[in-house]
Amino acid sequence: METIGISSRSRQELVDITAKLRSTVGEKGWKQGVLTVFCPHTTAGVTINEAADPSVVQDIKETLARLVPEGANYRHMEGNSDAHIKSSLVGCSEQILVQRGDLVLGTWQGVFFTEFDGPRSRKLYVGFSPGSD
Repeated sequence: METIGISSRSRQELVDITAKLRSTVGEKGWKQGVLTVFCPHTTAGVTINEAADPSVVQDIKETLARLVPEGANYRHMEGNSDAHIKSSLVGCSEQILVQRGDLVLGTWQGVFFTEFDGPRSRKLYVGFSPGSD
């Protein structure tokens, strides 16, 4: 298992981590199997979506902000309930196939760390389960 550090710069942000994951796969020599990316934070997550057009990321952030507004009448005392809810909606992990030493992603897909309570220094755990050739 590997740990990847992530630093967010704003309260709500999607950080493309595809290159970091590809680098990790290459450095470790992982050729074929399943990569698991896990976020151990309750106000952040991981998702796969379009990485080619930055307006998609903006649309995701704006839609989540409308669906789960910051500062609504939540009971949680810390003032970040919206971040907890957004994290639950997005999810805390993704599994990505690895074939021939690379991530199996669609043409436009990228892997994103999703920050909902930043800016913060975070970490992701990356595990690999080798497959048979």
